[in-house]
Amino acid sequence: MSDLYFGNDLFSEFDRLQRQIDELFGDFPSSIRSVRRGAFPQVNIGATDDTIEIVAFAPGMTAADLEVSIDKGLLTISGERKPPVSDDIDRKIYAQERFAGAFRRVIELPQNVNPDKVQARYVDGCLCVTVGKRESSTPRSITVQ
Repeated sequence: MSDLYFGNDLFSEFDRLQRQIDELFGDFPSSIRSVRRGAFPQVNIGATDDTIEIVAFAPGMTAADLEVSIDKGLLTISGERKPPVSDDIDRKIYAQERFAGAFRRVIELPQNVNPDKVQARYVDGCLCVTVGKRESSTPRSITVQ
């Protein structure tokens, strides 16, 4: 007979196991580029020949709620997401997966970025940050003589 006991809800058991693993390893990421589980806002990072592009997913916010700064090769996205306002005071919350509160994400940028060429815009719940690269870092063809 096995010493393991699984309750009626296998998904809750997986969730419990994940919490135990998180407690065991603390806040150490599994790789240099990974972040802790549930980090807000989630980001996608990509590059073109001329720019580095960061898209941070922050639905339910406004441009005024977000702050973007760049210093010493680090792009910082910070702000505060307000909890949803509820008119029903008697409501009991059983599960709440939507993040609310202050947040701060720091993204290390490559050395070839130009901090003077940064644009940020907030469209449809996405913060789109474009950071230009230095001209010397753009690829170019060299004629061999």
